[in-house]
Amino acid sequence: MKFTVSKTRLYSALSVVSRAVSANSPIPALSGIKIDAEDDRLILTGSNSDISIRINVRTDGDNDPDIQEKGSIVIDSKYLTDIVRKMDAEKIDVEIIDGTLTRFAGNKAEFKINGFRSSEYPEIDFSVPGVSINMNAGKLASILESTAFAASVKETRPVLTGVNLNSRNGRVIATATDSFRLARTVFEGTDADFSITVPSRSLNEAKAIFSDTSKDLLIHLDTKKIQFTTDDVILQSRLLDGSYPETERLIPHEFKHELVIDKRSLIGTIDRASLMKNENMTVIRMQMKEGTDVMISNRAQEIGEFNEPVPAVSYHGAPLDISFAANYAMDALRAVDSPNVLIRFTGEMKPLIITNEAGEESILQLILPIRTYN
Repeated sequence: MKFTVSKTRLYSALSVVSRAVSANSPIPALSGIKIDAEDDRLILTGSNSDISIRINVRTDGDNDPDIQEKGSIVIDSKYLTDIVRKMDAEKIDVEIIDGTLTRFAGNKAEFKINGFRSSEYPEIDFSVPGVSINMNAGKLASILESTAFAASVKETRPVLTGVNLNSRNGRVIATATDSFRLARTVFEGTDADFSITVPSRSLNEAKAIFSDTSKDLLIHLDTKKIQFTTDDVILQSRLLDGSYPETERLIPHEFKHELVIDKRSLIGTIDRASLMKNENMTVIRMQMKEGTDVMISNRAQEIGEFNEPVPAVSYHGAPLDISFAANYAMDALRAVDSPNVLIRFTGEMKPLIITNEAGEESILQLILPIRTYN
């Protein structure tokens, strides 16, 4: 294998592919990035068995990369990325000089590093699954920002560490929950019916990698894996096993109290109240009554207390006194894209629902209250 490539193009590709590489992989070759030099492109592959990324660096009009000899090698990801980053040269020459000993040269600097034979790298199936969805990268980012944060970070119920995508009648419902809160987004998808659960980490990687929100993506999926692809990049992820809970029954549809309030003001007040922490958790108390401001308060034993009124746009219902986790409330409020939010309540110890002011449920946030003894 022998080629010359632009440092900028190579480093850009390595920065993406290395996101899938785990330094602690039980398979030594998976700590590396596989480089395949073909007639008209370099193919870079990284994987940790759960997430796999493949990038094509195609020959452009300036004959970059210049492939002089085809071949393949696997180089430890950390060393490879650091070598390319620190090279003081516009072009880098790469060549296998003896078995797996690979030379990287640019300007006056030269590195020789031992790699792995490509035969030691696990075979990764990048075949395209059957179901396809076209989506703008900006739309994907919006969906993930309004749902993925609610997935569980605990492995006690692995299926809850992902986002469930349930497609019925041309609509896809994306749902995430950790049993104490729920985030749901509905969007137009495909005529195919499916229900899959994608690890939230994989979705966050997709959001980071496909950060150019003007680009369109193809999403391919089946019962085993999901792929996010552009012309030159494939991010592939395994799916989570197990049945996702029936979350629809958790969402109330009849409400006794409705509050419309300025989102920014409410977030700011809750953020200030969060300075009072009790056992590393902030529980916010919200008191509401028709014709008055909403009172936000917090009391932390041995520290002190906080009180601040927030003007309501409107409140309808009997007086209500309810408490909930501050961080859950701020996450949910930030996920709703409107200046004012509509918060609906069914009672002091029943779930509260947050939507935009119009009450549209294309983006819906649910929070369970916390029992307090005031």
